[in-house]
Amino acid sequence: MAKNSSDWGCYRVKGELQGLGHRVGVSTIRRILRQARVPPAPRRGGPTWAEFLRAQADAIFAIDLFTVETVFLRTLYVLLYIEVGSRRLRFSPSTPSPDGAFLAQQARNRAMAGDLDPFRSLIRDRDSKYCGVFDEVLRSEGLRVIRTPIRAPDANAFSERAIRTVKTEGTDRILVTGKRHLDRFLQGFERCYNFHRPHRGIDLHAPETVGATPKTVPLGRIERRRVLGGLTNEYHERAA
Repeated sequence: MAKNSSDWGCYRVKGELQGLGHRVGVSTIRRILRQARVPPAPRRGGPTWAEFLRAQADAIFAIDLFTVETVFLRTLYVLLYIEVGSRRLRFSPSTPSPDGAFLAQQARNRAMAGDLDPFRSLIRDRDSKYCGVFDEVLRSEGLRVIRTPIRAPDANAFSERAIRTVKTEGTDRILVTGKRHLDRFLQGFERCYNFHRPHRGIDLHAPETVGATPKTVPLGRIERRRVLGGLTNEYHERAA
């Protein structure tokens, strides 16, 4: 109990045990915690960053920029959004120059589409491209902007991991010819990621199928569909 609830002292643990029908003295609890090397409550500190994210996951989304190189040696930038609780993924249109005006417009687009309504916090890194207007648009929608510490990519682990997935399962395996090609590919990747690809963080569901009970498909009726230009496969029930 003391390890799972860092702000609980001996008396709080005693009360919790008493509510379960176990009467244990405070001195006994203190001795057990000392033997287990659990420090007193005031010095245990608050929740870890991972614990905070888990507790607030449904109200947080994270963003990050990533780059894709075209066959003509041109660098394109894409803004990735990921909802921490559901793992739902979104992409902005790609651009060769992600300046403050571009990013602020992406924030406005999300606000007008209502995508920001369920959320209370946004996690981003300290990239100078996120100008004051970008943050102000988000704050006007009632979001708290949380900037990660300097040189701490793990603090934005959800978007970092999503970008790794996009690259290893997608963009690193194709030859991107330009902006339109990349945008069209990422639209298909977004559909695959949100509607079909299983995710370990949500019990091997896809973001859009959480809570749904899958229909059992007879083995003889399962068919393969090649998606993303043949880069990956999906399995569905064969049409009658």
